[in-house]
Amino acid sequence: MTAALGITTACSSGDTGGAAGGSSSAAPAEKITLTLQTFGGGTNFGYKAAVEKWNSEHPNVQVKYNNLTDSFENVYWPQMLQWLQSGTGAGDVVGIDEGGMGLAKARPQFFADLGQYGLQSRQADFPAWKWENGVNTEGKLFALGTDVGGMSICYRSDLFKKAGLPTDREEVGKLWSGGWDNFIKAGQDFQAKVKDAKFVDSINTIYNVVLAQEAAKNGNVSYFDKNQQLIVDKNPAVKTSFDLATKISQTGLTAKLQNFTDGWNTGFVKSQFATLGCPGWMLGVVSGTAGDKFKGKWDVATVPGGGGNWGGSWLAVPKQSKHPKEAAELASYLTSPEAQLLAFKEGGNLPSTIPAQDNPELQSATNEYFNNAPIGKIFGPSIKSLQPIFLGEKHAQVKREVEQVLNGMEQGSVPVDQAWQKFVEAGQKAAG
Repeated sequence: MTAALGITTACSSGDTGGAAGGSSSAAPAEKITLTLQTFGGGTNFGYKAAVEKWNSEHPNVQVKYNNLTDSFENVYWPQMLQWLQSGTGAGDVVGIDEGGMGLAKARPQFFADLGQYGLQSRQADFPAWKWENGVNTEGKLFALGTDVGGMSICYRSDLFKKAGLPTDREEVGKLWSGGWDNFIKAGQDFQAKVKDAKFVDSINTIYNVVLAQEAAKNGNVSYFDKNQQLIVDKNPAVKTSFDLATKISQTGLTAKLQNFTDGWNTGFVKSQFATLGCPGWMLGVVSGTAGDKFKGKWDVATVPGGGGNWGGSWLAVPKQSKHPKEAAELASYLTSPEAQLLAFKEGGNLPSTIPAQDNPELQSATNEYFNNAPIGKIFGPSIKSLQPIFLGEKHAQVKREVEQVLNGMEQGSVPVDQAWQKFVEAGQKAAG
């Protein structure tokens, strides 16, 4: 990213000079190490520079940063829940995807009360919804927000050129400005000319993009209503997203690669697909996975069907941490406007704090990897208006199982005419 994000202080708007900035608390008498655990592909949370800065400024409180896996629902969250339940194994600060927050809020026994360490002072930094989702069922602050979602389409301009399609990002956006049917038409035009690559990476990436958009039109709910009742078979947002993803798959436009798997990662480096849905955080996944060989070949365009909010995470401190005070200070620093802008610069993760969103250099930022795409212009105007989608306590486990049905349909192990029924049944079984 070429923009130099000029933030001059680590203090948040609500910083009192202690935990929120993470730099002026009294150093511990003995050197300690805090373990930070996250998930995600590529640059994941975008914390390399922020952790290096912390470690250089806190010689007695060093951070060991472990990004454990690409996959949240299938690997990270089930393992984290085991560690939390057993009382050992979890880090001092852990990342939680939006899909796990419903369950995390309902398990106050797992996480430290961050209010004990003065972090209520951070409230003014965040939009109300991002703050409130970090408050548990006992009314205690247990998590602070990292990024938000936003939406775009990442595309390979060299493969578009090979197909005789426009390569300029504004012209590419016009290809599907009328919605997803136009996206399918562009894919068919691409597929008619290019035989060694598919138009789209996977059915479940597209499905999640459309679900985020459709949920916003249907009460901001997906698999569960706000009373925690399963509505996978009743919510029009789910069926519409399922139908469109199925149509794209059956039209032969996808590479049939399940996202966040080794095969999907290989698909980037072997140029097996030309587009994928890209929330802000996905930019770092693409650049980190595809690597320098494809720098400048990827670009970013607007998404069909309007915006949407897919993704965003929080940081929490497990009660099993032996250093909860220092861990709380670390969590506060990593979610500060300064650190969020470092993460944005590193991986494209869109800040959730208001001061970072208001920073003029974010609005004008470009991303060198993506052909100097003006990502501040693409994402910036919409991030303040993003609405949260309610995700139930069992969202992650339902999401994992229904998407296995989608993948099965795409691979041919689930007959298309039975897929919706099996999709619903899988959701019902996962929800118990």
